[in-house]
Amino acid sequence: MALAELSIPTRRRGRSAWLAFEPWLYAAPSVILIVAIMLVPLAIGMSYAFRDIQLLKPFGGGFVGLDHFHTMWGDANFWNALSNTVLWTVVSVALQFILGLILALLLNRPFPGRGVVQALVFLPWAVPSFLSGLNWAWMFNPIVGPVPHWLSGLGLMAAPDNILSSPTHAIWGPIVANVWWGFPFFAITLLAALQSIPQDIYEAAEIDGAGPLKRFTSITVPFLAPTIAITVLLRAVWIANSADLIVVMTRGGPADSTQIIASYIYTQAYMRLDFGYASAISMVLLVLLLAYAATLIALRQMLIRRA
Repeated sequence: MALAELSIPTRRRGRSAWLAFEPWLYAAPSVILIVAIMLVPLAIGMSYAFRDIQLLKPFGGGFVGLDHFHTMWGDANFWNALSNTVLWTVVSVALQFILGLILALLLNRPFPGRGVVQALVFLPWAVPSFLSGLNWAWMFNPIVGPVPHWLSGLGLMAAPDNILSSPTHAIWGPIVANVWWGFPFFAITLLAALQSIPQDIYEAAEIDGAGPLKRFTSITVPFLAPTIAITVLLRAVWIANSADLIVVMTRGGPADSTQIIASYIYTQAYMRLDFGYASAISMVLLVLLLAYAATLIALRQMLIRRA
């Protein structure tokens, strides 16, 4: 009898330990898959940053320490790509957010044919970025595209030239294409957030005498703040990492005037076949994006505590 009574707590402890360990067994396949597909290649790629990995040097691959980072510090093309990345990301995210917010506010109002308009508006987001860049490159070509002739007719250009061939203005071509392709993302997410706001709040505010601007700043913006924070964070990271439009439209030219860090990594790895230097640049971009994400999250948490 005593032995049976003593074994009951032991069985309970064993069952409790099993219940605590059981969820990890269910998650194990996903964890193993993530480690095999993401973390292992990431670790290998980061190790390349400290080795001389060049396809044209088959007997290389030796450890070089921080040599790639020293080279990067004196690489004018890298700093030019970094400044272009800031311009590319900030302007693209800002314009996409502004256009997406305006569109979401318009689509949040009922009107005949709203479903059809929503489908048409979200169409650019469904177009592959490669195809989008190719179409915009044609549109900026004065031989087959209308954009240079429109700009010339409006007096914004002296002649219908291809801005993608101008070192001064070429960066704005991919930015326009990026804004057109990406603003439906903000429209979709912000429209979903707008539709979740209770209409009773707007009605009560209107009864209290609040005008449209007051209702927007006091009700709409606070409700949209969490969605705005996460969408701006995600979109900035995606845009900074995206080289599709740059590669398709300009290949970083002319004279590296449209080169961003992501496209510079592509140039070093797949055109110059220097995977070691490309991995070092990738590590710098990773650190910068992690710092940006951490800063934005910290600011959001600080604002939440103050509220």
